Amino acid sequence: MEEQEQVAAFIEAEGMEAPPAYRLLDLISEVGEVAKDAAESTDYGSAPTELEVKSDEIGDVLFALLAFSEALDINAGAALGEALGKYDDRIADAGEPSSGH
Repeated sequence: MEEQEQVAAFIEAEGMEAPPAYRLLDLISEVGEVAKDAAESTDYGSAPTELEVKSDEIGDVLFALLAFSEALDINAGAALGEALGKYDDRIADAGEPSSGH
């Protein structure tokens, strides 16, 4: 995945290497920022049609996820392909992508 390579190059160039555990904490923190945007923009759920999330927050989540993938030596593009295949199988078997969880 080209984006993962970009993130890896940026991390190396900026000396931002970190172990996977720290990358996971960063990812969770960034997803929390998206949740904060969602909660605040919807007045904590009382105006769900007003949902707004800043695009740079989504970018932060993507960066953190790709950095986490890189730290684990997982190809994010291949992992996405596996997930899509899994969803295709579920739809073929059950008529829906959910596994019931």
